[in-house]
Amino acid sequence: MRLPNAEDAIIPKEKICGYLLSSTHPLGRYKAVFFEKLGYHQANWKEFEKDLREQHLTESAEKVGMSPDGMKFRIAAPLIGPSGKRAKLVTIWIVESKMSRPRLVTAYPGGEP
Repeated sequence: MRLPNAEDAIIPKEKICGYLLSSTHPLGRYKAVFFEKLGYHQANWKEFEKDLREQHLTESAEKVGMSPDGMKFRIAAPLIGPSGKRAKLVTIWIVESKMSRPRLVTAYPGGEP
């Protein structure tokens, strides 16, 4: 199944720049190293957002459970970055109970592509 309303997904700039691509965030800095190898940096965060929409949100999603805020979904699929390197990426999304648009919760390496 596809992520419900994937075409309208919310991917906050703060989540990308302040966490996933941040070399100074206490947890995100480890993820930033992974994304840097794919060619993503804070300076090209919009390219990362575009690639998530075009390459990742088009893949199958699975329900991973209900949280107090809504239904969570997981997508595990390859992502090809600006460097030309390919890696398996896992993204977690939430469709909050009062909204129909999914929102990015996190992303992390998913092993071999």
